[in-house]
Amino acid sequence: MRTFDNIPFTDNALTVLERRYLIRDDQGRVIETPKELLIRVARFIAEADRGYGASDEAVDSTAGRFFEVMGRLEFLPNSPTLMNAGRRLGQLSACFVLPVGDSMDEIFEAVKHSALIHKSGGGTGFAFSRLRPRNSIVASTRGIASGPVSFMKVFNSSTEAVKQGGTRRGANMGILRVDHPDILEFISCKDDPREFTNFNISVAVTDSFMAALHDGKRYPLIDPRTSRPHCVDGQEKYLSAAEVFDEIVDHAWQTGEPGMVFIDRMNRLNPTYPHETVEATNPCGEQPLPAYDSCNLGSINLGRMVLQPLPDDYGPSDPDAGVDWGRLAAVVRTAVHFLDNVIDQNRYPLSKIEEQTKLNRRIGLGVMGWADMLVKLRLPYNSADAIELADRVGAFVEDEARKHSSELAKSRGVFPNWQNSVYGREGVAMRNATVTTIAPTGTISILAGCSSGIEPYYAVAFERNVMDGSRLVEINPLFAEIARHKGFYSDRLIHRVISQRSLVGIDEIPDEVKAIFLTAADISPEQHIRAQAVFQKHCDSSVSKTINFAESATRDDVRQAFETAYELGCKGVTIYRDNSRPDQVLASVRRPPETLREMPHIKKRPILLSGFTEKVRTGYGNLYVTVNTRDGRPFEVFAHIGHSGYTAMADTEAICRLISMALRSGISAGDIVKQLRGIGGSSQIYADGAKVFSIPDAIAQVLHRHFGSDTALTGETVEGSEICPECSAAMMFDAGCFSCPSCGYSTC
Repeated sequence: MRTFDNIPFTDNALTVLERRYLIRDDQGRVIETPKELLIRVARFIAEADRGYGASDEAVDSTAGRFFEVMGRLEFLPNSPTLMNAGRRLGQLSACFVLPVGDSMDEIFEAVKHSALIHKSGGGTGFAFSRLRPRNSIVASTRGIASGPVSFMKVFNSSTEAVKQGGTRRGANMGILRVDHPDILEFISCKDDPREFTNFNISVAVTDSFMAALHDGKRYPLIDPRTSRPHCVDGQEKYLSAAEVFDEIVDHAWQTGEPGMVFIDRMNRLNPTYPHETVEATNPCGEQPLPAYDSCNLGSINLGRMVLQPLPDDYGPSDPDAGVDWGRLAAVVRTAVHFLDNVIDQNRYPLSKIEEQTKLNRRIGLGVMGWADMLVKLRLPYNSADAIELADRVGAFVEDEARKHSSELAKSRGVFPNWQNSVYGREGVAMRNATVTTIAPTGTISILAGCSSGIEPYYAVAFERNVMDGSRLVEINPLFAEIARHKGFYSDRLIHRVISQRSLVGIDEIPDEVKAIFLTAADISPEQHIRAQAVFQKHCDSSVSKTINFAESATRDDVRQAFETAYELGCKGVTIYRDNSRPDQVLASVRRPPETLREMPHIKKRPILLSGFTEKVRTGYGNLYVTVNTRDGRPFEVFAHIGHSGYTAMADTEAICRLISMALRSGISAGDIVKQLRGIGGSSQIYADGAKVFSIPDAIAQVLHRHFGSDTALTGETVEGSEICPECSAAMMFDAGCFSCPSCGYSTC
């Protein structure tokens, strides 16, 4: 098998690999190199070929091709495959949808199943539309039903307690049909940022609702138990489509949620409809699935599909002339083969999921590095030429992927549900029910050193935290190359670029450079939507994309975006208005202004307090952290470190005294964690799957583990930015979820 010694991972990518992907021994020490990771994945996935009669030589050849496309950073599979292929856990898929039935047994079966999926590293989507509305009579007990939103809290709490593969909490998508009687409660359920911290939410909007909205009419609410109009006191209940739409718009304007999924369109374009019905998506909105189905994803790095060097006379009049179409076709074929093999090599968390997944054999091949491709081709993201190229690239990837899936069907057989699909009705052999999906690619785009999904750049330069607690400047390499080549690069310029997300107004940068290095803040909402819509034309599943708004955007701007997304054929839409979440945090607390100016009052310590002591391994020895609580909240902290010398013990005591004073003054555990987490020291070690940077960092980790739901890390913001719970850097909202460009953490 061929291998590459010089895989072009960036320093940031290597940091993320070390933190999340590489194998460790029982002491937490990394025992795998990035090259060995890719070899492990390539060989394990290639082994599936043996089930179709491949020889040892053929399997080795396949493994070589798989390694080549990953080693060149031309294609990467989703994170669970990179993490788990060839290892004991063995769960390789990213996306799952579970049904939630209208009984206690069915509800808690779904809770159990979601916990197993989260433990294995996957994310889950749920449609709560089958649950009877709040205040309905429960026949078996003559009690009163609490409704879907109440049960969502159970799912949220379960997710809070289970870490994905031992690394982070899981992610969920909650969906409710717009005609469910509890739809208004659902729309507003995330007004309090402390609620549903492990959920994204979307309203499943029907074509009939959109027609009622267009015509200015009311629409009936439907009782999910009977599929008939919902009645109260013998009267059928109707809502104004315009008023409900206004509620969706208002809450999305305030907090970025709910999103909208156009559920009828998703089903019409689902290849197995009407035999199977899609009712929910994965946490980022790009993978609609029927109950118990799953999908494994992978993305092609379009930035590496550009011919280099471009001719001097290259210009925007020939936008596809610089694309290496032959290389792109070869990578698509290899990627489809890879993803189909994943289905056979996967170790599924539930037998029902394995059965359903193998019925349809859905794969989700997408793209990343779109913004990089445009810069290399000197095309502005929002130009007509860029939209034209998106249409060409999307169609090419779709066509090549379907052709290779059809070829695989001739040698391996069609997917078992083929006869119940559009392909069976048309007589087209296909190995996979779906082949294309455009995912967010938050972490794998860091590994590939490219832009995320089909998004524009979030920023051209930013500061990131590194392991020792210092901060380094991260500059878009294409921008740095051009800036140096044209002679306008300087440290002063870079710091100015960091201070503002857009290059607009920076006179030192030539206009032709500013025109191609557009950021999300420079793209109008309509241009964002048009980019999403053109890729959606060529995507079997759906597209993960964030429609960004300036903080000054109005509710009418958001309303127009939702309507435009529907009109242009999108399957869903997610919006985010800059700094909307900080506003919502302040609004939800509703503290009077004079309260904010009060001096802190240090509470007296009662004679008796209870708490717990936790042992944490640090580079200085075992640290014993005691946290005493009052009314369920942390009140004081003590810590003792053995055999470490007087200085370390004195410093530890000083830190704990200050933490205790802060807690007794009413400062939240979250604010304390944000200050201490990631502080570096001279003796850093891995303990229990996490890096312990220092004694302050160890104490912060204990506080976060036990009081995470009480911290600002679950939704509070600082200076308009969501704070990463792993490295305390500012996160960005990208493709439907918050992700950290510094360490690769993602909420999805």
